[in-house]
Amino acid sequence: MGRVNFDFFTLPALLLATILLIFAMKYFVAGRTARLTHLDNEAYRKLAERAVAAQEQQTAVLVALQAKTAATEARLGEVEKLLKDVG
Repeated sequence: MGRVNFDFFTLPALLLATILLIFAMKYFVAGRTARLTHLDNEAYRKLAERAVAAQEQQTAVLVALQAKTAATEARLGEVEKLLKDVG
């Protein structure tokens, strides 16, 4: 009779524990996935910020080079004009 009581209470308890364990694992995985997704999104955001900063620096360098090129072209035009006048 002791064995019947043991089986009668043990089986539902194990079944309930298994169900609870499955749900706990499901929610643990969902939470971990959300956390990792958040970390990935944050990493992409930081990467995008660095890319924007690099593009801004490149734009500044390009503008400076364009200004220097324009000044050099202007001086070259003056030298050509002087050489035409002399020659």
